[in-house]
Amino acid sequence: MYMYKLEVELKEEQKVHVIVLAEDDAQAFDFLEEQMVRHFIHTPEVAEATIIEKKRAVKGAGYVVE
Repeated sequence: MYMYKLEVELKEEQKVHVIVLAEDDAQAFDFLEEQMVRHFIHTPEVAEATIIEKKRAVKGAGYVVE
């Protein structure tokens, strides 16, 4: 299992960061879509999504998001 930090550029010229746990890159992007639907009232259109970091999900692993 891996922890992914993804940077998502929305069509509205806004960037958001999403962290998900997934088995592989493809699953991370699937989970990204699910998180976007859950978080926003009206799901925004994604212009681009990029994996910024990928770490093994082990005790104590994490990210700092500014």
